[in-house]
Amino acid sequence: MIADKLKELAAAKAKVARLEAAVSVKLQGDLAALPARYGFDDVPAFLKAVKSAAGSRADRGLGAAKKGATGKRRKRGVITDATRARVKALVESGESGSRIAKSLKISGQSVHNIKKALGMVKVRK
Repeated sequence: MIADKLKELAAAKAKVARLEAAVSVKLQGDLAALPARYGFDDVPAFLKAVKSAAGSRADRGLGAAKKGATGKRRKRGVITDATRARVKALVESGESGSRIAKSLKISGQSVHNIKKALGMVKVRK
């Protein structure tokens, strides 16, 4: 009984392997014929046309193609004494850390660090 199932499984695996090989050969033939089908003499010219038609990564909504593609770097939020005083006032008025961060355009971690430096955070033991 189990021997029959093992033989059936081996036959199915062999069939899958033959089908994968046939698909691979057909796919390679179809891909090799693409440039001629669209009127290109060689593969590099075809690839260049495809890339220009697809646009850049940024055009397709995939982010910048390379780091710094826009030429500008994100500015860091500057933590000044006035910022610290504003954080203290907002904490004392009951604002949440995330709202403070959004309103002052600094990170939530920066708000936490300021609160910690001012002694407004309980330190875990």
